[in-house]
Amino acid sequence: MEPLHGPIRDYAWGSRTVIAGLQGRPVPSAGPEAELWLGAHPGSPAMVCQGEARVSLVELLAAEPGRWLGDEVLARFDGRLPYLMKLLAPEAPLSLQAHPDPEQARQGYATDQALPPTAHRNYVDPYHKPEMLVAVAPFEALCGFRDPRVSAAVLEAFDIPALKPVVAALRTGVDGLRDAVQRLLSWPAVDRAALVETVRTTDLGPGYVAEQELVRGLAGWYPGDPGVLVALLLNHVRLEPGMAIWMPAGNLHAYLRGAGVEIMAASDNVLRGGLTPKHVDVPELLRVLRFEVLDDPLLQSVPVAPGVVGWRVPVEDFSLHRVRLDEETQQARLTLTGPRVVLGASGAVAVRDAAGEVTVEPGRAAISAADGGELLFSGRGEVFVGAAGI
Repeated sequence: MEPLHGPIRDYAWGSRTVIAGLQGRPVPSAGPEAELWLGAHPGSPAMVCQGEARVSLVELLAAEPGRWLGDEVLARFDGRLPYLMKLLAPEAPLSLQAHPDPEQARQGYATDQALPPTAHRNYVDPYHKPEMLVAVAPFEALCGFRDPRVSAAVLEAFDIPALKPVVAALRTGVDGLRDAVQRLLSWPAVDRAALVETVRTTDLGPGYVAEQELVRGLAGWYPGDPGVLVALLLNHVRLEPGMAIWMPAGNLHAYLRGAGVEIMAASDNVLRGGLTPKHVDVPELLRVLRFEVLDDPLLQSVPVAPGVVGWRVPVEDFSLHRVRLDEETQQARLTLTGPRVVLGASGAVAVRDAAGEVTVEPGRAAISAADGGELLFSGRGEVFVGAAGI
């Protein structure tokens, strides 16, 4: 077991209180702190603390792949750590986005590799990026399409003649979702500001209080962005600590605010559709989107052992468990495949493997190599454990 130091990404939408406060540093932080990365992604690899030295996890995996990854992960994922774990802290809405499935990622990456060096690339690697998030503080998100007929009623309430074709498409149900999304995201640039401002200032009445609050908030952050209207086609979920959402490939989503532990396949492929100043490629987004209703974006936890719950997802890249220790449950054990990353959420939890012990406190992390064997947890507090899902 070794301490793991994760880099903090300073995206503009990040909080200046969540990560700093969790780690016991001065609040507010000097700048926004959006994501704490715990993995071997080349964009921001974590550092393993070995005595006084810090060594990149990428270098350790390359030097001793058998020890760190184990035979199963090494063979299945071509020598890569297959997951990336994060502490996510949005204070402002993230972009509307979706991620490709494995075949779409391979095709997209191959196509992008043939582009001129100066061209924009949607795909930075050939891997898919399913992801899940567990709230550690109240968290809001937009997750997957809701019933299109419900969305049609909301858009119709604005009484905007130009939106009638979108409403008509949504009234046909799932079959009209693609047409509705394409119309909104392809809205003429010269008319976008007026449309979003009309939506922002129109009073929908008591029947649509939540939708009214949502669009006014999003329009304040992103005036003139048609993603404000696309947001009304999605499930708006509010998570309490311990609640989780699962975002498979092709599901349109956006995280709005809060704090959560996120784990995903180790990829950085993002197709954006709005609520962002970054590049938006509508045709490519439409290619990867799944135009289907996501009835329930919540993912229920499953008891694993005293003090331990897990979340089951249909991918091999990752698994996530939560260990919670108190006076009643003072110890817990977990046997998981490949390298294990442990992130502290509260209290102080000692984590021991065959190589040693590290005490993990809030916002701090440790890693156990694949050859470390069973993990033993003791103390008082809560930690999250990321591992491969095979």
